[in-house]
Amino acid sequence: MRRKTAIVTGSSSGFGLLCAIELALEGFSVLATMRDVKKAKSLLDLAKEKNVSEYINIEPLDVTSSVSINQFKTLLSSYPSVDVLVNNAGFALGGFSEELSIEEIRQQFETNFFGVIAVTNAVLPFMRAKRTGRIINMSSISGRMGFPGLSAYSASKHALEGYSESLRLELKPFGINVSLIEPGSYQTNIWSSVDQMEIKADSPYFSYMNSLLNEIESGKTTHGNPLEVAKLAAQIASQPKSPKLRYPIGKDVKKNLFLKNILGWELIEAAILKTLKH
Repeated sequence: MRRKTAIVTGSSSGFGLLCAIELALEGFSVLATMRDVKKAKSLLDLAKEKNVSEYINIEPLDVTSSVSINQFKTLLSSYPSVDVLVNNAGFALGGFSEELSIEEIRQQFETNFFGVIAVTNAVLPFMRAKRTGRIINMSSISGRMGFPGLSAYSASKHALEGYSESLRLELKPFGINVSLIEPGSYQTNIWSSVDQMEIKADSPYFSYMNSLLNEIESGKTTHGNPLEVAKLAAQIASQPKSPKLRYPIGKDVKKNLFLKNILGWELIEAAILKTLKH
């Protein structure tokens, strides 16, 4: 029996790497894409360990490059179907909005938002031809709640949430389902740029930034295992019933969303500022 085809962007590390493995274990043939295929060793080593190497195909794909996306689309023409797309490629830009350049913020959106749209548009003709498919967009709790020092990242994920809601309504008549995974804090390298934020002593945000970084550092001990998120993605991709739109996951994520929706923004705002003592 032919395996269905799943595409995962940003597969060189973190959620993407683990999603590729879990989808292969779930019975998919996986196109594990990444900007730099030289970074595929960790994925290939784990695939060998899990005995799924023959079901993992490494392909170059830069979600911010139209040339790369067009080349990838040409490659897809050789596949009998494209059944699942996991839009995972992304990064978190740390810094206070006033101190970020417009170009930095644009780059955040190019990867986290416009890259998702570009890859999705490349894949959709293949899904529509079969009138079936599942698109899983990797969002974040930051797509539902803002947080200081993550304005660009949160904005890109809020945009992704709105896009995904609309896209789901557009594609339902074609038998294609769109879902969002909304992780909280997990042990992945997406936060590396936040950890490396430069604190300038003359910045008006100096003390605020220190408090924020200390809070992030102290919270790392409670970060979840990213395998939970990968298993959820594989479950959404393979379950027989139609998947939901949103899947919040992680420590306190559902509780915080409930509190925001029930208690209102004012109390959430007060709690965050109190935590950061600002």
